[in-house]
Amino acid sequence: MSQGNSADLDRPEAGLTYLLVDGENIDATLGQGILGRRPRPDERPRWDRVKRFAEERWNRPVTALFFLACHNDLPMSFVQALMAVGYKPVPLSGPYDVKVVDVAIQRTLQAIRERAADVMLVSHDGDFLADMAALADGRRLAALGFTEFRNAGFAELGGVELLDLEYDVHAFTEPLNRLRIIPIEEFDPAAFL
Repeated sequence: MSQGNSADLDRPEAGLTYLLVDGENIDATLGQGILGRRPRPDERPRWDRVKRFAEERWNRPVTALFFLACHNDLPMSFVQALMAVGYKPVPLSGPYDVKVVDVAIQRTLQAIRERAADVMLVSHDGDFLADMAALADGRRLAALGFTEFRNAGFAELGGVELLDLEYDVHAFTEPLNRLRIIPIEEFDPAAFL
């Protein structure tokens, strides 16, 4: 959001953060990349923590959208749980050869260009790089995910905070079994003994 344009600040969405969650991407990365199997419900991110983190990080209200592919069935218990913690579920369907979640998030990022709002994107997917780059006009932007699985292009985008779901957001109730480079000031030998 441009700092000098007071007209932008008068718009209703000024001072708002959009939290866009690519549910499929995070679940697949967690399952295939970290756990090596389908995550159990207690191993998935606590989405209420992610929303609270977004609110506290930039000290502004958050509109949280959770995008899911629902080709045949709507997972009602999961959708209700998301709604209970303040998310707006965005259930999508379409041809099986179309990545409906990616298309919807891209269209949402494009629509946000016309709004004076910040964006936190929860995904590792490089398909969103061009749209995130187009939003880098002074507004705050962040990409949340697992550092080792994030598309390298996010690091090349200027002005995008890169945040880890486990280490920065603390979205999990139990530590994940991840191999990462440990800054020496954080090294605890007890974790390896």
